[in-house]
Amino acid sequence: MNDADVSRQIQQMVRFIRQEAEEKANEISVSAEEEFNIEKLQLVEAEKKKIRQEYERKERQVEIRKKIEYSMQLNASRIKVLQAQDDVITSMKDAASKELLSASHHDHAYKNLLKDLIVQCLLRLKEPSVLLRCRKEDLHLVEHVLDSAAQEYADKANVESPEIIVDNQVYLPPGPSHHNSHDIYCSGGVVLASRDGKIVCENTLDARLDVVFRKKLPEIRKQLFGQVVA
Repeated sequence: MNDADVSRQIQQMVRFIRQEAEEKANEISVSAEEEFNIEKLQLVEAEKKKIRQEYERKERQVEIRKKIEYSMQLNASRIKVLQAQDDVITSMKDAASKELLSASHHDHAYKNLLKDLIVQCLLRLKEPSVLLRCRKEDLHLVEHVLDSAAQEYADKANVESPEIIVDNQVYLPPGPSHHNSHDIYCSGGVVLASRDGKIVCENTLDARLDVVFRKKLPEIRKQLFGQVVA
């Protein structure tokens, strides 16, 4: 083999090695590009997932805030409705209280009412001796019906007529005054107590109104407003 043949073989080997190197380099380049594209796609998908999660989190926060605001507005509306209803009921009770004042302006009817109130207290107390308090302006009417009230109680309870001692030192508050509308007042009626003060029967017109109002309040609300606000 002469030098020319050797040179040709060497050149063929070089071309073969170069071709293999180029093919290998191309394979590496293609593989690297594929890996890069895969990694890039994975990064893009990961970022998209983060963005979706962040959007969903903020969307949930917005929904929660909306629900909280709606609940607060609903509660505020309910409170306003209930307050308006309470104002109506309070005005009704105030009107009824004013009507009570007229009861003591008619001596004959009020005198009979005082007698009935005293008898009711005696039946509740069932004491042989009691202390009675009334308004100072009602004293003469109370004294006028004491004996008949005691006898009526005795007949109903089938007992001896009780001793009724009128407290001439401490009176119930007078009726309301236009000048001092915030002062404690009493529209009329009586308060009886056992002699030791342990048992008390408050039978004033104001106390009776409070009892009736508390008892009838659900019915009053239903008549005025229908379905009660939850």
